[in-house]
Amino acid sequence: MAANGRVHLLGSLLLKPDEAHDASQCQRWVGLRASAASGGGAPVSRYAVLDIETTGLSPAHHHRVLEVAVALADDDGHVVYEWDTLVNPQRDVGATEIHGLAAADVYGAPTFEQIAGELQSLLRGRVPVAHNFSFDVRFLSSEFGRLGLSVPLSPTTGLCTMRLASRYLPPGPRSLEACCGRMGCRVEFAHAALEDARAVAKLLSHYISADGDFLGSWIDVISVAQAGAWPVVPAATATRVSRKQVAARSTQHFLGRLASRTPRVEMHPEANSYLALLDRVLLDQHLSRHEEDELLSVATMMGLSREDALGLHRLYMTALGRLALEDGVVTSDERSDLDRVAGSLGLSTADVDAALTAHTVDALSMGEVGSFALMPADAVVFTGEVPGIDRADLEYQARSLGLRVTGAVSRNTRLVIAADPDSISGKARKARDLGVPIVGCAAYLRMLDSLARGRSA
Repeated sequence: MAANGRVHLLGSLLLKPDEAHDASQCQRWVGLRASAASGGGAPVSRYAVLDIETTGLSPAHHHRVLEVAVALADDDGHVVYEWDTLVNPQRDVGATEIHGLAAADVYGAPTFEQIAGELQSLLRGRVPVAHNFSFDVRFLSSEFGRLGLSVPLSPTTGLCTMRLASRYLPPGPRSLEACCGRMGCRVEFAHAALEDARAVAKLLSHYISADGDFLGSWIDVISVAQAGAWPVVPAATATRVSRKQVAARSTQHFLGRLASRTPRVEMHPEANSYLALLDRVLLDQHLSRHEEDELLSVATMMGLSREDALGLHRLYMTALGRLALEDGVVTSDERSDLDRVAGSLGLSTADVDAALTAHTVDALSMGEVGSFALMPADAVVFTGEVPGIDRADLEYQARSLGLRVTGAVSRNTRLVIAADPDSISGKARKARDLGVPIVGCAAYLRMLDSLARGRSA
């Protein structure tokens, strides 16, 4: 036993640093001390404090990383550099109620492959630190493994602030929020990777200050982590996307991304194509982020200005108004539906009033507007889990009304029903490639009700 009797437990690794100071150990320690003093006065970032958000609890069940943040910290645990990005997981995002991210937030983010090079450059030569370290490194190792890369990340190659809490904090719960609370600070936005990484860095700084010789106490772990052999990963050119950027983007209507100029006088020769696209993407009276981007792409390809697009949107609203007036009455529910569609299209309630009082409708605007309906024998596909609704119940109900429920999307698929219309699951991506409509569950149930009434008539 060492003279002062100190024994440190980190995961399954039992360290006795006071006994371990043989010649080679001392050389490593002195070397690490010297490296901390080098750099011409610039802060040395020995620690890479990290946090991730994921689609679920285990990569063994095909869950993926959804967000990554790294805060580089110096020998005192003070943050000297921050890096973060959302990650497109190429599957459903999982528990939005926990991490606060929807598919619309991450579908335009880089994939893990596109950030792997930059991420490894931040971890290489540094000591990874995380709260519940084994969880984070298990996911990161899995993501690098998907790329055919073996990385020096394991539960014993870094520092876990959750495990270290029993040494440096008073007894109590070990969640990140609870640990921070016991040292007098708050986590403002829990389960946001950058905010959590900042909180973990504060814990690390507290532990370093409380120890007096933190580097010496954990020399074995620190030296192994810094010496880890990282593979060379080519840097990609993908642009990182942060939560802050997503929040700013969501406040701008998608038409604001089209150039503004004097509208054309004559009707665009491909107006019918744009109107047909509007009808497809508005089956559920809502525009997902994917659908907004699809409309923008087509409008740009057609050379439409913002004013041209608004003109076609008004034409479309006039067609919907005529459909609503076919029975001579516009119910309050129908009016709410029209107002909702108008808002999605950048129009006002005054535009809805005008649509309902228009005496004529250009033939261009009618076409197949409002004609979509599910029919017996139509093939439908479900993707994602709708909160509070069992997928088996949805499938049984569909079959009972004569629909064919299939497990894969094809050109014969009539409709895809998604828990999140912005889903980035394989089924949703295939549907978009094939031009198959995607709707949320509420819109699907309305269509199912219409199908049931038609069968009983």
